[in-house]
Amino acid sequence: MLEVGTKAPAFELPDQNGVVHSLEEYKGKKVILYFYPKDNTSGCTKQACGFSERYPQFTEKGAVVLGISKDTVASHKKFEEKYGLAFTLLADPERKVIEAYDVWKEKKNYGKVSMGVVRTTYLIDEDGIIIRANDKVKAAEDPENMLGELQ
Repeated sequence: MLEVGTKAPAFELPDQNGVVHSLEEYKGKKVILYFYPKDNTSGCTKQACGFSERYPQFTEKGAVVLGISKDTVASHKKFEEKYGLAFTLLADPERKVIEAYDVWKEKKNYGKVSMGVVRTTYLIDEDGIIIRANDKVKAAEDPENMLGELQ
């Protein structure tokens, strides 16, 4: 996980519609950048729907929400449509941004060890500096917690 106080790594990734987004285009806004393991899984769906439900509150506070996983643009599109998600999902199947943000880690699941995305949320300020970093994310609680960070 990257440290609070460090400059957030720049990136360019396609969203669920194939439109490329860069961190630079959000300068002047707070960015909630959250990394999640997989579209259409239980925890990831709870987290995404929570951010979507609260999206108007995030925008009122001058923040944008960006979700990143290693799923494809097509997978993100299905996920967005199925749940009516109101924010941007970025596809990183080559894991360039996932690795730049240090969230590709060894994970243990039922005794089996594998590599994967550790659910992590970063809050980046208007100047591109990480001001909050959390890798102990509870999917269902994360959106409300991040909204609280913007007070």
